[in-house]
Amino acid sequence: MMRIEVTSADVAASRFTISPLGEAMSALRLCAGQHHSAALAPWVTRARDRYLRLRRERPAVGALLTLLRRDGYNADFIQPPPSDVGLTLTDELAAIRATPLAQARDELARNLAGHRTPPAYARRVFEAPQVVDLIADAIEAAWHTLVAPDWPRLRAILERDLLRRAGQLATYGWAAALADLDPKLRWVSDGAHGTIEVRCHTGRRSLAGRGLLFVPSAFGPLITYTEPPWPYAIVYPARGVADLLGPPPPGRTPDAVDRLIGSSRAAVLRALAVPATTSQLVAQLGAGLGTVGGHLAVLRDAGLVARTRLGRSVRYERTALGDALAAEGPPAVEGPLAEGPPAAGEPLSVGVVPAAERSSGSTR
Repeated sequence: MMRIEVTSADVAASRFTISPLGEAMSALRLCAGQHHSAALAPWVTRARDRYLRLRRERPAVGALLTLLRRDGYNADFIQPPPSDVGLTLTDELAAIRATPLAQARDELARNLAGHRTPPAYARRVFEAPQVVDLIADAIEAAWHTLVAPDWPRLRAILERDLLRRAGQLATYGWAAALADLDPKLRWVSDGAHGTIEVRCHTGRRSLAGRGLLFVPSAFGPLITYTEPPWPYAIVYPARGVADLLGPPPPGRTPDAVDRLIGSSRAAVLRALAVPATTSQLVAQLGAGLGTVGGHLAVLRDAGLVARTRLGRSVRYERTALGDALAAEGPPAVEGPLAEGPPAAGEPLSVGVVPAAERSSGSTR
């Protein structure tokens, strides 16, 4: 059991962000069968041809996969946690590309020690003087092939999970923020302080006022970063992703809610299982801003949703009546209501405070 000691000061120092690079790595490992998700099996099936083409065209992708271990050291430079909030894929790839060759070779040697001997094509990648760029290019190709096609809607779900988690931590404390984060995590309270217990690892750590970096993931399992030079971080499975990437909904028989308020408004109501802004709903549902805004107005007039202003944003959530009505139908994302999804923008991140002292290594 790993125990991470937490103080009240760590609430204010904790940060919340999204890692496009981490999503590319987790999607790649999911397609390769290095970790499994029954809920995302339909997505893996749909992505299979793209993944196999990527493997054929990019030998460095296969070389990268030969490195990765579930219970053991993985080279730090390959998948660092975000060093700050609000980083784009370009920012994260730049950090990889800045890795000195000597450091990369040392980490690769440590990674491969005691591991199975990689195939000849992978050894050629690891021995190449441009190995760092080859690996960065492989991750970038995985992003564009596997993640980018679904990114606008995935990002909306990750943003909503992130904002929900940040609100729980700030309002109710660690117990609420960690309650449903992952079955392997448990919060043990000790008055003003407490301990995060991570069931699958061992050791004792202390946040010591540096806070924790929370990173929701669409594709990945729980990952903990507790060694220098990285910040203390937890990558955790986000809620709602399976509804988006699971079995497609065509042919679903309209239920009572669809017949009562219309399938488009029912889709908006179901999507508000987690509170969201209008723009987040637009990205998730693939509808136009005016379309979603009109449906929200009708649902609000009917007493099914309420809105709350948070700074410059307005967040919508279901009322008790809306919850009761939505429970009549399956909690599925209904797909596009009208227009296609908007162009992908920069990932949103929430920083409670600027990034604090960095601390590395990962257990994945």
